[in-house]
Amino acid sequence: MMHDSISPGAPQTKSLPYEVVALVLQGGGALGAYQAGVYEGLHEAGIRPNWVAGISIGALNAAIIAGSPEPERVERLREFWETICATPVEWPAGQGLADAMPFAFDVRSMHNAVAATRALLQGQPGFFKPRFPLPFWSPFTGDAATSFYDTSPLHQTLERLVDFDRLNSGEVRVSVGAVNVSTGNLTYFDTAEQPLRPKHFMASGALPPGFPAIEIDGDHYWDGGVVWNTPLSHVLADEPRRETLTFQVDLWSAKGRIPNDMMEVSSRYKDIQYSSRTRAITDQVKRMQKMRQALQRTIDKLPESAKDDPEISAIMDMARHCSYNIIHLIYQSKIYEGHSKDYEFGLNAMRSHWQSGLDDIRRTLADPRRLDPPPPDLGIVTHDVHRGD
Repeated sequence: MMHDSISPGAPQTKSLPYEVVALVLQGGGALGAYQAGVYEGLHEAGIRPNWVAGISIGALNAAIIAGSPEPERVERLREFWETICATPVEWPAGQGLADAMPFAFDVRSMHNAVAATRALLQGQPGFFKPRFPLPFWSPFTGDAATSFYDTSPLHQTLERLVDFDRLNSGEVRVSVGAVNVSTGNLTYFDTAEQPLRPKHFMASGALPPGFPAIEIDGDHYWDGGVVWNTPLSHVLADEPRRETLTFQVDLWSAKGRIPNDMMEVSSRYKDIQYSSRTRAITDQVKRMQKMRQALQRTIDKLPESAKDDPEISAIMDMARHCSYNIIHLIYQSKIYEGHSKDYEFGLNAMRSHWQSGLDDIRRTLADPRRLDPPPPDLGIVTHDVHRGD
C-alpha cells in the first residue's frame, strides 16, 4: 500500500489501497504529449506511480518521469517536449500560407501539416535529423543504408534530462518494450532485471524505416509497437501477483468512424494498427480471475492435512486473489488532425495534446470512486471517462 509522504515542492502523496500503482504508456510519436498532460494531473493529485512501463514515445516519457527528482518531473517533461517540438528553422512562408488561408479553412490543420512536413524534411531538435545522402543512395551499410534519420540527438537529450542513476535506483520500476529484429520477439528491458541506459529507450522508439535499429549486447532492436503497442499485459502478468492500480494512457483509439476519403483511410488504418487490445487483455484477466476463484472454492473443500502437500500449496498460490483496477485514458483525435498527427511536432499541437491529457485525467479523478478496488467477486474493473464510465 502507498502511504502519505511529503516531498519538497510536491503535493502530498495520496494513500491508495494498492501495492502497485502502474503508469502504462503506449507509443504514438508526437501524440505522446497527451501522456505528459496525464502525468501532470496525476502529480497534482498526489498519485505517484511506482512502476512506469512504456513503448516508443511512451518509453521516452517513462525515462523522463522515473529519471527525474519527484518535484521536478512535470517541468522535466515540459522541457523535453518543448525541446523536441521546437521549430529547427523558421518557415515564414509556411506560417504566412496558413494565416492567409480562407476563413472557412481550419488554420490549425494547415499549421499541423506545416509542422509535419517540416519534421519530415528537417527533423526535430534534440530528437532526430535527416540523413544525407538518402539511404537508397548511401555508399555505406548499416544505419546509413537502413534508416532515413539519425537519432543521435535523442541520445544527447536523454543524457541531459534523465538521471539514469536515479532511474535505476529501484525507487520506481521501469519497463520498456522493443522488438528483436532477428527473432521478431517482443522483449522487455526492465530495471527489476538490469540497469537501463539511453540505448534501451532509443530501442523502444526505433520505428523503421525512419529510425535505425539499436544494438544492445549484440542484438538489434526496433520499436516495440511493431509487434505490440502497449505494455499492459507485461504489467498484469507480473509475478508474484499484487493488488494493482493501472493508469493505461493510449494514443490511438480502436473505435472510430468509417473513412470518407483516402487521407481518412490512412489515419483510420493507423488507429486500428497501433491501438491497444485492452478489451482482449482484460477479458483474459477476468477469465483467469474466475479460474482462481473456482480453484479456491475447490481448495476450501479439502481437508487441512491435504493443504500441506507441495503441489496443493502451489495451486493455493495460483488461486490467491488479487484486485486489478485499470483506468483507461485514450487520446481523442481532433477533427482537424489527419494521418500525420503522430509526426506533427509543432508547439501548438503539442500544447493542445498536453492540455487534453490534463483535462481527461482531471475529469477521471473528479469521481474518487474510480480509485476503489473492484468487488471481490469481480477481481478486475476498468474505467474509461470517454465511455461514460
